[in-house]
Amino acid sequence: MTEASDSNNKPATASELAEVIGEFEQYRERLLSETMAAAKKAKLPQKTALAQLEPQLTQIDTTLEKLREQYAALTQTN
Repeated sequence: MTEASDSNNKPATASELAEVIGEFEQYRERLLSETMAAAKKAKLPQKTALAQLEPQLTQIDTTLEKLREQYAALTQTN
């Protein structure tokens, strides 16, 4: 059991970070487009839908920023 937790604590490589960043960006775009499509079908104003989505988008953007900083630090040192 200790071996599994030790392997989860190793630092991510630049390629792993790049992959996660790409996946997060795709998720953000999909979340936004699907939410806007659903709001349009429900005849909700775009402004209302965006206001409800804003906390999640902010959290995703914050996480993306941190991941990009980690990626930049890894690629600058290598």
